[in-house]
Amino acid sequence: MKISTKGRYGLRVMTDIAVNTEKGGLVSLKDIAEREHLSEKYLEQIVGALVREGLLKSVRGAKGGYHLTAEPENITVEQILKATEGSLAPVACAEDNGRCENYGDCVTSFIWTEIYKATISVVSRITLKDLAERSNTLEKTEMECLK
Repeated sequence: MKISTKGRYGLRVMTDIAVNTEKGGLVSLKDIAEREHLSEKYLEQIVGALVREGLLKSVRGAKGGYHLTAEPENITVEQILKATEGSLAPVACAEDNGRCENYGDCVTSFIWTEIYKATISVVSRITLKDLAERSNTLEKTEMECLK
């Protein structure tokens, strides 16, 4: 399984918003694109998916932008990746609980199910708060190196 740029950038966008939002404030897409060195046009597609899934709220206007719809500790990497990637299963039958017509006879089906379970186990326990804290730690380390 390979996570696309939509999934990877979605995690970066959400982390950027979590780190750069003041209480009740908004973060502009332009600012995110500049900080993350990403295309603003491409980010529009990604934040659209995050808004549709209810992870971000969009506020229009001259001072508009985006904010999280929940506290960072209540948003998981799983939610973000599912919003941007869709299914995280390596093959369809792993997520469908054996609804494939060959599932019972397929010698490899258990492998795909185990990979899917392991993936979900990891991404469901890591929160946006964890990513934001890691981001802050990396920034502090980088600043210390510049001294």
